[in-house]
Amino acid sequence: MTALRVVIADDEPLARLRMRRLLGGIAGVTVVGECASGIEVMKLLPDCDCDLLFLDIQMPGADGFQALEHVVERPRAVVFTTAYAEHAVRAFEVQAVDYLLKPVSEERLQRAVERVQRMLTGEAAPIAPPAFPRRLALPIGRRMQMVELDELDCVLAQANYVELRAGPRSFVLRETISGFHAKLDPARFLRIHRSAIVRVDAVREVEPLASGRYRVTLQGGQRLVSGRSYRESLRAALGLAGGDAASAERLHG
Repeated sequence: MTALRVVIADDEPLARLRMRRLLGGIAGVTVVGECASGIEVMKLLPDCDCDLLFLDIQMPGADGFQALEHVVERPRAVVFTTAYAEHAVRAFEVQAVDYLLKPVSEERLQRAVERVQRMLTGEAAPIAPPAFPRRLALPIGRRMQMVELDELDCVLAQANYVELRAGPRSFVLRETISGFHAKLDPARFLRIHRSAIVRVDAVREVEPLASGRYRVTLQGGQRLVSGRSYRESLRAALGLAGGDAASAERLHG
């Protein structure tokens, strides 16, 4: 297989160490650099002979997407590694070869490397964004209730269960919120808290709070408060980057 010179970009030292260890077990892969921030990525890549960049998204200074935008000579292949599924569509828009959700398994990493090797030898093109279902079949007793995703307002975590709210209806499934989120189209569903997902088009109003969080009101009247670590993804998905007050006013209308 094609030999690969790899750079790992992740702001978590333990994540970089684990990735280096896993890559060390894959034949033909040599790690030639590490970065702990988007700024370091922008500084390293112009002078680094790199075939493949494993790129985290949420990093200090500049996120993974911002780092790529400012790099003139990009690596031959980019694979995103992140804990958040909602960035997948944007990752493929910038021609990522693959998108790995943390914690990355050894088997999944091996497949990503093999995909890059095939692509660089002309045997395969970058993968297309995944197809997501338009409706869900939810078990209700011995029957299956079909629920259109356009009707789903939010998903709330309750330990190892999730509660799905669709207008006046509510369904409870034995599923983790992370596992359920991975089945949803990240262009349409946004995780705003470690225990809450909302359908973007169901958001009626957004109110910035002094704590750096947001109070999100859905079209059915449900009110949720976002988590701090989801602030930037919420701002991007709802178009709040141009100013919270003005954007909130538009959403009110």
